[in-house]
Amino acid sequence: MRQNPSIGSLRQWHWVSSALCLAGLLLFAATGITLNHAARIEGRSETTTVTVVLPEALHALARETARSGGELPPELADFITRHTGAQLLERPPEWSETELYIAMPRPGADAWLSLDLDTGELLFEDTDRGWIAYFNDLHKGRHTGVAWSWFIDVFAGVCVLFSLTGLLLLQRQVPSRPTTWPITGLGLLVPVLLMLLLIH
Repeated sequence: MRQNPSIGSLRQWHWVSSALCLAGLLLFAATGITLNHAARIEGRSETTTVTVVLPEALHALARETARSGGELPPELADFITRHTGAQLLERPPEWSETELYIAMPRPGADAWLSLDLDTGELLFEDTDRGWIAYFNDLHKGRHTGVAWSWFIDVFAGVCVLFSLTGLLLLQRQVPSRPTTWPITGLGLLVPVLLMLLLIH
């Protein structure tokens, strides 16, 4: 029996899109559960704190840079990285008359450093909230950067393609499976009723 070319094409698009979005679907479905039960699924936070005093030459350089409000000098950035492990690439410094502050958030963790321009004391703090928080932040696109933002957009588009080709394939099944539309309608009706009746 010869297969209808349109059905063959639909099936091809459906399985290709399903293969492309498989890993993403698993990730977002699993993290949807962990986010929905965030209060019950709590990871352990680990905080690392480093305090160090700048050498006089770097202290003077920091005060001079604060007056111009420029980029972080390479010598100062190297000193900070060596003593704290902080990666300062593309981290904009925030200068004031008395302080240098740099925020370094990332998925599943938050870090920051503060330099007292009067005393030369540098304080660095890094809080790691664990792997669950890491994947939850990927789900939300929190502090993930441009590449991950593009991935989410492309992944969402592939999911739309997967859903629409699945819907068209369901339409082809109606003559042989009369329960197709009632089940599909139920899948639409349940979330709509929940939104209208039980979400306040």
